[in-house]
Parts: sequence; C-alpha cells; structure tokens
Amino acid sequence: MTKMTSAAPVLGTRALNRATLARQLLLRRSALGTKDAVEHLLGLQAQNVKPPYYALAARLDDFAPEALSRLMADREVVRLVTMRSTIHTHSADDALTLRPLVQAARDRELHQFRKGLQGVDLDRLASISRELVEAEPRTMKQLREALLAEWPDADPFALSVAARCRLPLVQVTPRGLWGRSGQVTLTTAEHWLGRPSEPAPAPDATVLRYLAAFGPASVKDMQTWAGLTRLREAFERLRPELVTFRDENGVELFDLPDAPRPDADTPAPPRFLPEFDNLFLSHADRSRLGSADLKGRTWKGNQAYCVLLVDGFLAGVWRQEGEILTIELFGTLTESQRKEVVEEAERLVTVMGGSSPSSDIRFGTVVK
Repeated sequence: MTKMTSAAPVLGTRALNRATLARQLLLRRSALGTKDAVEHLLGLQAQNVKPPYYALAARLDDFAPEALSRLMADREVVRLVTMRSTIHTHSADDALTLRPLVQAARDRELHQFRKGLQGVDLDRLASISRELVEAEPRTMKQLREALLAEWPDADPFALSVAARCRLPLVQVTPRGLWGRSGQVTLTTAEHWLGRPSEPAPAPDATVLRYLAAFGPASVKDMQTWAGLTRLREAFERLRPELVTFRDENGVELFDLPDAPRPDADTPAPPRFLPEFDNLFLSHADRSRLGSADLKGRTWKGNQAYCVLLVDGFLAGVWRQEGEILTIELFGTLTESQRKEVVEEAERLVTVMGGSSPSSDIRFGTVVK
C-alpha cells in the first residue's frame, strides 16, 4: 500500500463508507434512468442473470426489471467479459471502450494456459472464432468443437478461454432477459452492436469515472476493480485535478473535488444487494464495508450469497425463493433497524414482481 508523507486529511472508516454508498446510489435511491445508472456504475457484475436486476432495484427509484430487460433486448446494454475476467452488464458504448481498456489483462490471462495452447496460433484462433460467431451466434461448446477440429492436440478448455480472451464475446438475448431463459450463445460485440470497438483508450477518463462511482480510492483500489496494473502514472497525471486524503492506515486516497463526501453520521438505510455486487469487489481494502472476519461468511466454497447492509455495513446474507425472502443476520439489530430491514425486504419483493405481506419475510438460516 502507498503511504502518505504529507498532511492530507484523514477519512475514517465511516466517512469512507458513507462516501462510497453515496457514489453507489445506496445512501438514497436515485432518479437516474436505468441505462444512465449502468453507465454511472461502470457496469454491473453479471456472473448470473439476476444480480444486475437486484443491484439496480437497490439503487433506483421506480425501477422495474423490465426496464433493464428492454435495454438488453434493444442492444443498448450487453453482457460480456470485462473487468477481472468476469461477465458484466455494460451499456453498448462502455462495452466498446472498457473492453479494449482491459484487453491487455485478458491477453496476460492466457499466459497461465500456455501448456494447453502449445502450437496454437492465437491470431488465427481469434480470426476463426470471429468468423464462426459472426456467421451465427454459437454456444461455447460449438465454438470449442470447431477449434478442436483445427487444433486437436490443444486443451479444450484452454481453447475456450483463448476465444473469450482474444475477442469481446457478448451473450446474445434471450440470455439475460428478465423472466426468460436461454443458453449462453455468443457473438462479437462489434457484430451485435453494428459498430467497431474503440481503440484501447488511455485510462485517465476511466480513473475519473471510477472515482465518481467508487471513490475516495487508492491506486491499488482501482487496480483491483479493473484487474489492471501500472495505473499509478494515470493518477499522477490527474493529480492536479484531484484532491487527496489518507485512510486510517495512512494510505493515500484520491478523489474528485466536488464528489459527495457525506458526514460520517449520515443515516444509511438497509439495502439488499445481490451476490457479486461490485460494491464488494472494487477496492483492495474492503474495511469500509465491514470487518474482514465477516467476508468469509458471505461465501461457501465457490457459492456467493446475497448480502444485507445495515447502517451501511455488512450485516447479513439473504435468499429469495419465490415470494419468500429469508434473512440471516450476523448480529443483533435494534427494534427500529429490524423494522427498517423488513420494510426494505417487502419493497424488494414487490419491485421484483411479487407481493409483500410481512409473512413472506423471514429471519432464519441461509448459509447451510
């Protein structure tokens, strides 16, 4: 971690928490449109179909799942691999710019598959894959089988990874639509959106957008979010435009001068967030969201649980099955906090298409 030697102001854990919640539209729900919110948040983690919908339900006034589904059907937002080699829901514009920004990381990712890709010409693999998926969307199995015919001695999984890393492959609809099902079929972002990707941009503009959505933050925080390295130079170029702080460990934090930094005592209503929400994946130091010992309680094996914030901090996990929403708390709530949690849960059930009688909200065991 980078240590400060100057006397920059210190932001304590609660101050960082409130600032981050404000940027994430979680301190109070926003009137932003769905597409504008997706862009402000620099995309939504979308390992599974439902999390982006729940992420927006927690953040937006008057959100309806059909709003995001319609944008996806109209090709104004798409699902593809970007930051941290994970699937994100992005606006079309961001898909064509953020993916080139992180392309170097996707190229480096292939180094760990060198053994399984011996003898494979990666440029030719990308060309063949592009031709196949642009002729018609293909499942990864179909694409892999076609590549194996060309390189029968290669590792099948490594060929799949190579295609995904070398090309910006989007999951075409109906995959990702609300209330619909469909297997993952892929084509290129350029083919699906009808326009070329942008050249890999300098990271400076994305640094400013990252701080607007996740700041105040350190260089290492943004590198964790993007899955990139060597971003220090961009921060240094931008330093004259930014303000700096220290956290309680002396780590330098950068921020936009006019970004919201609410008082540490600002009330933070309960919020139900999906598994893999970027709020929890976009800082090297996640203490602004809860103590480190609680992190292990949101995962079991490779299964992540939906999480509950109370007073801005991690307070439990939850699961919705039909119209029943079960909440497992990590500690004790006050009577007023418990009432607020139930009210927020009832709102969530209603927004996501169910009814909201209090009997549908249960406190119990989620992690088994």
